[in-house]
Amino acid sequence: MSAPQFGKPMLKHWMFNPDYKNLNHGSFGAHPIPVRDAQRAYMDLADQQPDPYIRRHHSEHLTKAREAVAKLLNAQRSECVFVKNATTGVATVLYNLAFQPGEALIYFEPVYGAVEKGVVSLQEHSPLQARKVSFQFPITEDELERRFREVIARTRDEGLKVRASVFDGIVSNPGVRFPFERITAVCREEGILSVIDAAHGIGQIHLDMQELQPDFFVSNCHKWLYTPRSCAVLYTPHRNQHYLRTTLPTSWGFIPNPDSPETIASVLSDPNSPTTKTPYETLFEFVATSDDSAYICVPAALEFREKVCGGEKALMEYCQRLANEAADAVAEILGTEVMQEPGLNGQESNLRRCAMTNVRLPIAVATDGSGDSTVLSQDEAPNAFAWIQSKLIEEFNTFLPVFQHGPWLWTRLSGQTYLEKSDFEAVGHVLLGLCERVAKKEFKA
Repeated sequence: MSAPQFGKPMLKHWMFNPDYKNLNHGSFGAHPIPVRDAQRAYMDLADQQPDPYIRRHHSEHLTKAREAVAKLLNAQRSECVFVKNATTGVATVLYNLAFQPGEALIYFEPVYGAVEKGVVSLQEHSPLQARKVSFQFPITEDELERRFREVIARTRDEGLKVRASVFDGIVSNPGVRFPFERITAVCREEGILSVIDAAHGIGQIHLDMQELQPDFFVSNCHKWLYTPRSCAVLYTPHRNQHYLRTTLPTSWGFIPNPDSPETIASVLSDPNSPTTKTPYETLFEFVATSDDSAYICVPAALEFREKVCGGEKALMEYCQRLANEAADAVAEILGTEVMQEPGLNGQESNLRRCAMTNVRLPIAVATDGSGDSTVLSQDEAPNAFAWIQSKLIEEFNTFLPVFQHGPWLWTRLSGQTYLEKSDFEAVGHVLLGLCERVAKKEFKA
């Protein structure tokens, strides 16, 4: 097989408008033309014969897709099911844990906003107590673990039982690799259930469930694995599947308690067909009537990654290398820095061992600034980064996330197979011009 042609030659496989530069793959993902064709073929089958397809054939395709994603994760098919997205997966796990009085959940800052809101919502409807590990990046892994253990001890001193902890695989904003392997090990040592929100994980970094041994793990396939939206894999090892008895919303595969009111059997099940799936698999197979065609596109996505992109290793190495080289180039253009751990002394930054990187803009927030940096008030900052994002779309037909973290504004870069370093160098000069306009307070006009 010939070496894959990454960069501009790869664009022919994607559906982007030729005038649009897709620099933000991390937020919503994208899928190539062959995967689109596969999905539409499945959708056509569903439209041509709704009952045979939905009642029988979709389940067959779903089983093959779960087999494919399980192999990629080094897991068993019976441990892997699909949900709409990582937020849904985390919410489903936390709801099913049915927290009792005196039980606590620990999560980390910065957390994905929808996950934190979900925790707050759960507290409104259950006796769950939530505690947060507060910190800002960059931070060393030793210090992060120390703070986690400190919150565990403090929570237990309150008389609470620490039941579970939610943490990222790769953080969304800022886009950095979280030491999820290390925190998972701490959870195991402390007798705490680990719930890993790896929304950006599968397809971006190597993952091995047998090695990691998480209690629950969810990852979006539509971000970095190239499936259509919305598709995420929820991995639950056999030892923990008894916790999950319902989906959100409750599916036909609902597993009632022995003393629950009697429920009617599924109208979709064939009483003459032998059951070969576990209750966990059946639980997630039919969650209301919805378009689940994205789920069964995993094999097509993996085929594209293998045949066109040269396989997982080549693809991941290119995206990670590009993200890091691009970040260094943009930081040089802006005269700033790339987010990484302090005191590396030439060692590789663990925060940067992924395909997303973060570059500081020369815009400080409520500080004295540094050098020639612009200083904004806390009230001005949200308007400024919203204005920058708007101008990227309206004037330059591209997009990068811009956000405040700590006392600075940052931007996040996503390396992808269809991008090159020159694409980011070009947007670096665009950002420089927009930052100069922010200094003139144009965002207030």
